[in-house]
Amino acid sequence: MSDLRDLYQEVIFDHNRNPRNFRAMEDANRTAEGFNPLCGDRLTLYLKVDDGRIVDASFQGSGCAISTASASLMTDALKGRTVEEAEGLFHGFHDLITGEGGAPVDLGKLEVLSGVREFPTRVKCATLAWHTLNAALDDQGEPVTTE
Repeated sequence: MSDLRDLYQEVIFDHNRNPRNFRAMEDANRTAEGFNPLCGDRLTLYLKVDDGRIVDASFQGSGCAISTASASLMTDALKGRTVEEAEGLFHGFHDLITGEGGAPVDLGKLEVLSGVREFPTRVKCATLAWHTLNAALDDQGEPVTTE
């Protein structure tokens, strides 16, 4: 189990040091801002949605390692998925991180963040990008906060 935990930590560190999809997207047609006052994490999420499918996803901002890794992993996982599939990923990820048992969803690499549920104060860091995703998909317009 220690080897697996080490591997998970390495994936998180890698996505923090070298976040994927870390850029502003000029042709985004959905955006949302998120803020975690507890940790100071801030991000802007950019999506390009075409015919109900997320064709591109990116983010910019600053935050702790968990927040940045979660946004990086999330944007990778979203590309090519339908909006409905993205909503299913949100619920599956939320259940994974909070320990709530929902219907099982194949989360792939996102499961590296499962250990966060052991640290309740870090759950908001891991879920910030995901709540921001919901705001972008719903075209809320108002910044999202984890409080």
